[in-house]
Amino acid sequence: MADKKIKIIRIIARLNIGGPAIHTVLLSSALNEAGYKDMLVCGSVGKSEGDMSYLAGEKGLDLVIIPEMGREINLLNDISALFKLYSLIRKEKPDIVHTHTAKAGTLGRIAAVMAGVPVRVHTFHGHIFDGYFSPFKARIFLAIERFLAAFSDRLITVSEAVREEIVSRLKVAGPDKVIVIPLGLELGKFLNSGSLKWNFRKKIGVGPDTLLVGIVGRLVPIKNHMMFLDAAYKIRTENPHLKVKFVIAGDGELKAQLEKRVNELGMDGYVIFTGWIKDTAELYADLDVVALTSLNEGTPVSLIEAMAAGKAVIATDVGGVKDVVTDGVNGILAKGADAEDFCEKLAMLLKDPDRRKRLGPNGIALVSKKFMKERLIGDIKNLYDDLMMKRRAR
Repeated sequence: MADKKIKIIRIIARLNIGGPAIHTVLLSSALNEAGYKDMLVCGSVGKSEGDMSYLAGEKGLDLVIIPEMGREINLLNDISALFKLYSLIRKEKPDIVHTHTAKAGTLGRIAAVMAGVPVRVHTFHGHIFDGYFSPFKARIFLAIERFLAAFSDRLITVSEAVREEIVSRLKVAGPDKVIVIPLGLELGKFLNSGSLKWNFRKKIGVGPDTLLVGIVGRLVPIKNHMMFLDAAYKIRTENPHLKVKFVIAGDGELKAQLEKRVNELGMDGYVIFTGWIKDTAELYADLDVVALTSLNEGTPVSLIEAMAAGKAVIATDVGGVKDVVTDGVNGILAKGADAEDFCEKLAMLLKDPDRRKRLGPNGIALVSKKFMKERLIGDIKNLYDDLMMKRRAR
């Protein structure tokens, strides 16, 4: 099929720092190299968000940017973005429109239906029905997703847990329409990050005798950094002889509030804000534990990268986390939104270096098998070719 130049328009709301941006850029780049024609379309990144459009440039992709397709819901901008997408699709006449993230999934699929695109695919990198909006708004967005599912040839989730949510609890679509294709990442630099050890610690002035706990991601409510700070404070006060500091890598709308909370807790000097870090392999090389405290999560890229670097991880058991972390085998799971449980288990992990060392190799084994870029590309190519053959047969 690939030699017939299957044409894809891939749409994502914005290339802010995170798994969906990495995923879409890798897909577009690799599929173009494989003989497909994949056009990546995105909206604008918010002022408080990190921008990953540089990654598209590194991969040689020419982005099509629709500024009106941003993060916030804005009726005039959304209508403008819809008709720009429709005009682009009418002009390019793709075989497949594949959308990623909620805003792009709504506008992109409506535009694709209006333009008569043969095959329509959408990827859930998680879902927005828990922890993002009020119950009323969540019900409206759920109704929209159920409606759009009827006009989608296939829905993809990035984990089994998210698929179970989409099919069984939320009833967005039937099990025959929803498939799992896990994330695929370029993990080589993390697997080989040992050579980078001590670089990050030198930059922040922390010696080898101090334990470092890091959390990597956007500083937004869904990531629940406040619980991370509460746990850090409790560990410091209850374990005064434990030499440990806490690293918050990332940026976002809650930065000022988090810095204020650190000051209120008297944790200045024990919590280090780094902002966005482009070379996270260097960061992971010097962390002893990587944490995730999210209220909801699709597939946690930070944990996959940390595991590839051989690090012990601890995470709240929410969304698709359990498809990455098996409790006690390659990481530690804590109850969602339970600061006491999270703190207790993190303290245990910090006090047990042998356990941290045992978790690392198991994490490497999992991500090397399940989350490599090559596997992702093969899965997507098989899906596209299958959908095109079925469409042509009809």
